[in-house]
Amino acid sequence: MSVPKIAIVGRPNVGKSSLLNRLARERVAIVAATPGVTRDRVSAIIEVDAPLHSPPGTPSRLVEMVDTGGFGAYTAAGKCFDDAGMDLAELAPEIEAQIRVAIKQARLILLVVDAQTGLTALDHAIGTMLRREDATRGVLLVANKVDSEKWIAHGQEAASLGFGPPCCVSATTGFGFRQLLDLLHARVPVAGPEETDPPQEMKLAIVARRNAGKSTLINTLAGEMRVIVSEIPGTTRDSIDVQFEIQGRTMLAIDTAGVRKRKSFADEIELYAYYRMLAAITRADVVLFLIDATQEVSQVDKKLSQELQRQFKPTVIAVNKWDLVDHRLRPGDYQEYLTKQIRGLEFAPIAFMSARNGQGVKDVVTMAFNLHQQAGHVEPTGPLNRLIESIVARRGPSSRLGSQAKVFYASQIAIRPPTIALVVNKPSLFHGPYQRYLLNRLHEELSCSEVPIKLLFRSRRRGDRAALSFAQTKE
Repeated sequence: MSVPKIAIVGRPNVGKSSLLNRLARERVAIVAATPGVTRDRVSAIIEVDAPLHSPPGTPSRLVEMVDTGGFGAYTAAGKCFDDAGMDLAELAPEIEAQIRVAIKQARLILLVVDAQTGLTALDHAIGTMLRREDATRGVLLVANKVDSEKWIAHGQEAASLGFGPPCCVSATTGFGFRQLLDLLHARVPVAGPEETDPPQEMKLAIVARRNAGKSTLINTLAGEMRVIVSEIPGTTRDSIDVQFEIQGRTMLAIDTAGVRKRKSFADEIELYAYYRMLAAITRADVVLFLIDATQEVSQVDKKLSQELQRQFKPTVIAVNKWDLVDHRLRPGDYQEYLTKQIRGLEFAPIAFMSARNGQGVKDVVTMAFNLHQQAGHVEPTGPLNRLIESIVARRGPSSRLGSQAKVFYASQIAIRPPTIALVVNKPSLFHGPYQRYLLNRLHEELSCSEVPIKLLFRSRRRGDRAALSFAQTKE
């Protein structure tokens, strides 16, 4: 991004992720005692206020903080293999490659050490690595876990690394953070007009079960190895935000942790990752629901589908790894198979792609932007009432007691998702099968045919504008 980058580096368990969360004032990265939780580059844009003693009018600094994986010892004792029996040590070169990329792109590097455990051989190895990368002029040493003044002397021992006196802080209690913010403000430049990022047009969350190819797709979209790709299931733990331009448009893609059955979760970290995935869906404008063409649709896929429907999210169903099966499967047959397996998303567009070689990726992005536009559609009240009147006239709700259903008034009251409120005589008559029927007809007739439509039914109230009949609305 255009704003200055600040990379946070250090060995495992020195509190880098906690430091990022404290600076961002929100839970950006997963924090746990287990080494190796952070694997990719996790970033957040933060605004660093001017020091309290600054002259009036001193501008704040906008920076991108980038947390990196723990350098060196990636796994803890007894944690050398994941729940699928894969050797986690194989990820270490990829994690360290991501650290080096972050260092090269950064204007400033926060080298974080643990004041309470003292310096280790790994801390010195990181210092050597920074000198080898010729990054020493942009290093700010931070001694974390200085929870009170009694720990300051312990933190100062980090000066022996050769990067000057450390800034002593506690990411847990906030001790010393005002000094750290002042140092950051002094060390990074103000972003000029030419460095202002173009506004994001769309947030796109990519969700799927494990090893469906989410990270490969992110890297293809970004044009670089932005996140780690591995055959090891569950490699991605955090939700990773990657902003880039494609087809002349700016978007934010969110790579999320792969999902599996909750009863199979290995630890609390996987549970945290699951909730981060749900949060990514909530803040996304459009969701890319990735299906692995080489595997049968699973219960996990169906559960994800239900969550997307619950949140009324515009969804592109992207069938990935199609290049591996296109010699034996036809798109039409597979589309019919998906429609039977994944209920409730019949209106969502389906695309066939290969994240590995880029086949169909541009089409998927085009579909996503199109859905984002559809989700903002507003249907005028007059045409909407006439449409609903014609639908009800063709087939109205049935009642065993012989009650006649009436719609007095309809109006679109919100977008993203398009939300239509209908004032009726008996809301109970419109729920269930008839609501699905009405939604199907609206998808056929409205310009927002490929995104979820939300229907709200309520009874007529005295003095309500909604008491107008269709005949009155037409006039």
